[in-house]
Amino acid sequence: MQTPSIKRSLFLLSFLFTGVLVAQDKPLGSETVIVVKPYTPSVNDAFKIKETPVMGDSVSLEKKPVKYSIFSVPVASTFTPSKGVATKVEKEKRVKLYDNYVTLGFGSYSNILAEFYSNLEISRSDNFGVYLTHNSSQGGIEEVRLDDKFYDTELNLNYSSRNKNSSWNTQLGLEHQLFNWYGLPEDLNLSNEVTQTIDPQQNYYSGTLGGEIEMYDSFLNKASANYRYFGDSHNSTEHNFKADTDFEVSIASELISTKVFADVLNGNFEKDYNNFGEINYTNMIFGVTPSLLVLRDDLTLNLGASFVYGLDTENSDNSFYIYPQVTASYRLAGDYFIAFAGLEGALTQNTYYKFSQENPYVSPTLNIAPTDKPYDFYVGAKGKLTNSIGYSLKGGYRTEINKALFLTNLSNPTSSADYAYGNSFGVVYDDLNTLSFSGEINVDVNRDFKLGLNASFFDYSTDSQEEAWNLPNIKAAVLMDYQITKKWFAGANLFYVGERMDREEILVGGDALGSRTITLDAFTDLNANLGYRFTEQLSIFAKGNNLLGNSYERWSNFPVQGLQVMAGATYKFDYN
Repeated sequence: MQTPSIKRSLFLLSFLFTGVLVAQDKPLGSETVIVVKPYTPSVNDAFKIKETPVMGDSVSLEKKPVKYSIFSVPVASTFTPSKGVATKVEKEKRVKLYDNYVTLGFGSYSNILAEFYSNLEISRSDNFGVYLTHNSSQGGIEEVRLDDKFYDTELNLNYSSRNKNSSWNTQLGLEHQLFNWYGLPEDLNLSNEVTQTIDPQQNYYSGTLGGEIEMYDSFLNKASANYRYFGDSHNSTEHNFKADTDFEVSIASELISTKVFADVLNGNFEKDYNNFGEINYTNMIFGVTPSLLVLRDDLTLNLGASFVYGLDTENSDNSFYIYPQVTASYRLAGDYFIAFAGLEGALTQNTYYKFSQENPYVSPTLNIAPTDKPYDFYVGAKGKLTNSIGYSLKGGYRTEINKALFLTNLSNPTSSADYAYGNSFGVVYDDLNTLSFSGEINVDVNRDFKLGLNASFFDYSTDSQEEAWNLPNIKAAVLMDYQITKKWFAGANLFYVGERMDREEILVGGDALGSRTITLDAFTDLNANLGYRFTEQLSIFAKGNNLLGNSYERWSNFPVQGLQVMAGATYKFDYN
């Protein structure tokens, strides 16, 4: 039991405590606080949060596993899945390749085309081949006063062998060509009696023998030698021997190659154009061309030079030449744009055989001499615009000393030769500078249709001659190849040759008073062919030449045949 004094004491304490609480609810007065030292926090004062906090909750709930069940009821079904089958890719039937074929065709102007090719497999490494071709016409060009028939027959035999370390081949070739000097000038007045006495026929005979060997694992890369005999029905003869050897050595990942070559020419014409005597010529060319091939990523650089010695034994003349042999190409944009440039030169051997193949109406009275080309500079670009369109652009400038040019022979009344009526061509030499631009584009429209276009433009500058005789200023062509169906195929080509310059005699009353320069018209020639394959072995074809029917003159006073058509067949076969 509490006493009265204790009760009084508890009451006083309660009153005092209540007073203190009431006093704290009153606002504090404003005071000025003076900071003696500023507070500088430290890393130790920072509170670091633990990466794995400790749960402070005293209650920990444990997850209870969830148990469930499926009420499955089977459903009746009649569907039965089939096994998967891989899709098969249909392979195209491999084209059968035959080792032999024969072609025969006949056409207007009594044209005949015949070809035969055969390849005999002697062993797994040796092969023997035979190629025979014949192309002829009995002529029939309108308003031509002399016989204009021609034919060209060639036989080639070759034997080749290939093994692990090397390969070699030899060949023997024989050729017989017949042409006629039928291009009499229009103003040349000849009686029928005189015309009938002219025999314009010229025969060319050619025989070649040569071989080549290639080594795979040797510093001797390749070597070849070739001999050609050439003659005609006017007792002209020519012997030409050529040989060259290529050596290759790899040093410090760079390829150093050296080419050694020789070209020996000897020939004879029975007489010159003015009947002053025979023409003999012997020209020898010897040379060596070292070069360094540099390959750096997209850059290909070939640095070389040719050291050439030329000897003219008939005129006791010899000369030493140094020619640049530098070419370069750089892929600026992969296969889409490749820039290239070059600076090259050469001493070129001119031959009677070469002139007769370019212009078969030359007279057998030519002066034969080599052409010195100090430099031929060119620059261009090539590549593709798309995967199906390729292009090439090129511009160049070259200088040629002693360039051979074809020029019409003036009539020679003191000669009884059948080519001395202004109906043949001679060769003149001059220093010629040529500026050229060319372009080419090839389009693969699809797998079966291909189209090609090319054009070249030339600007000539001569030294002593009035013109760059018989050289065109423009040349262009359009080529097309179309596989219409598996059985049908076709092709076409369109050629354009610009104007050329030549000369003709000024004839008054049958007398020659001199000569004047003439311009030969530009011409366009359209050719096409169409074929059908009955089987893999047998096919037929039809060809059309000069389909525009233009009676143009490729050479002065020598009109070509008009529209020509031909039909024939080709048969492929194997002996076994």
